[in-house]
Amino acid sequence: MCLILLAYQKDPRYPLVLCANRDELYDRPTAGASFWSENPGVLAGKDLNHHGTWLGITKTGRWSALSNYREPGKTKTGSISRGVLAQNFLIGAELPEEYAEMVQCRADQFNGFNLLVGDPTQVVYISNRVEGYQILTPGLYGISNHLLNTPWHKVTWGKQVLDSVLKANPVKVSALLSILNDQTPAEINNLPDTGLTPELEQLLSPIFIKADNYGTRSSTVIQIDANEEVTFVERAFCHKDGSYQDRQYHFRISK
Repeated sequence: MCLILLAYQKDPRYPLVLCANRDELYDRPTAGASFWSENPGVLAGKDLNHHGTWLGITKTGRWSALSNYREPGKTKTGSISRGVLAQNFLIGAELPEEYAEMVQCRADQFNGFNLLVGDPTQVVYISNRVEGYQILTPGLYGISNHLLNTPWHKVTWGKQVLDSVLKANPVKVSALLSILNDQTPAEINNLPDTGLTPELEQLLSPIFIKADNYGTRSSTVIQIDANEEVTFVERAFCHKDGSYQDRQYHFRISK
């Protein structure tokens, strides 16, 4: 996942709105979002290389979202796949803060990551590139491939547009998906410096990325309303012709 936008308890109509883009190599094998046969309460996509996930939710309202931390040249071979971090919360039973403490104990076994884990009572942010973890208070948040709310173009612009969309009544999933389709790059003087060339930084700067062998593979919206009704929509893209397929799920959180 390379962009996560989160509105947490910002609007009483929608205690949680999450919009996210997964950017990945086009040829990396992936299964689209579905309820897992081995864990029927889990709704998520699956990385078929390592069998983890980047984003998902359960029928009881547990959810997780993961992004990588960009640091060229510092990737460690032999590290555990970061997708297990999101997966293990979905299939587990720990409270978000308990899970954060567990992750901290083994965080050095992974390459750089950002992880959000939540349930109907709490949301926690964890990264192995900053000390401790953060219990989120109500508000608007964004993560790309740096720390929480780092003011990269796609994060600040995405949060601004999400804030505007949330003023509508009702908040339409189509409008949330439109946020994730923005291909406007950052200005050359507003690029992060992560160790890539300016040309590559700019190529990766839009909310929606299109490159030769890498780009936005899917956009996902999770919306939970005041009645604990969940709307989950994943839009998976074909990079060859720009077509897409939507997978939509609706359910009420069970206790």
